[in-house]
Amino acid sequence: MDQAPGSPQGPENQGPAQSAPVCYRHPDRETGVRCTRCDRPICPECMVSAAVGFQCPHCVREGTGTGVSPTASRPRTIAGGTVTADPRLLTKILIGINLAVFIAVQSSSSLLNDLVLIGEWPPAPFTPTEGVAEGEWYRMFTAMFTHEAVWHIAFNMLSLWWLGGPLEAALGRARYISLYLISGLSGSALTYLIESPTTASLGASGAIFGLFGATAVLVRRLNYDMRPIIALLVINLIFTFGWSNIAWQAHIGGLVGGLLIGYAMVHAPRERRNLIQYGSCVLLLAVIVGVTLLRTAQLT
Repeated sequence: MDQAPGSPQGPENQGPAQSAPVCYRHPDRETGVRCTRCDRPICPECMVSAAVGFQCPHCVREGTGTGVSPTASRPRTIAGGTVTADPRLLTKILIGINLAVFIAVQSSSSLLNDLVLIGEWPPAPFTPTEGVAEGEWYRMFTAMFTHEAVWHIAFNMLSLWWLGGPLEAALGRARYISLYLISGLSGSALTYLIESPTTASLGASGAIFGLFGATAVLVRRLNYDMRPIIALLVINLIFTFGWSNIAWQAHIGGLVGGLLIGYAMVHAPRERRNLIQYGSCVLLLAVIVGVTLLRTAQLT
């Protein structure tokens, strides 16, 4: 329940032991951002873009007749997206798609072979290249939703839930799905460019690493403590390079894509926000297409 500014129970009035302000609607979230009207601390989910800075949902609801324009009163995320009633809707849909594909391939031994990026599944060391090099470009996309085993999809879906939900709330749905898909395609492109054409590759983790990269950018943008996300990313990179049979190219490609798109999303100036955000997406997609064409020319 919203509290009025200066309420005795507000987070800003907690004792000196409080290390950092916490969101007035989500007391478990520390934040360095405050509403420009009432000065209450607000987390990314509660930030509403206004003409100057950010406002809390309470002030936005009370904005009629107080000099706040209708455009400024419209709920917006930190990246300029529309605030929605269910900030995790796309994350739930993505998890559902991944689970549906995993269940489907468990019931059909040949289906996974039709979805992987390159090679055949199960891996066959001397199988010639098939798929993308033969014109099946859709594999760049379908590989983003394929998983090898239960532990593989369990880890990725937990990461998608933990990272995807806050990112979807902070970016808005259109920007969030653009980030997810382009990060996944970046992972597929780097794998296709570097990996041996006779090595089967699944690319689901590329998009997840893109979320890691974007989360790091967002945390830095909001001046949150970077140590938790850095520690989690380092642990994942250790597994990436320390565990055999992991397509590190997909992880690194997705991570780089997420960093680039995430930076464009949260640092674009307000007056040219859409141009920079979606222009960056188009530019990175052009690079992905160029890399794919280059590798295909090498293999054919």
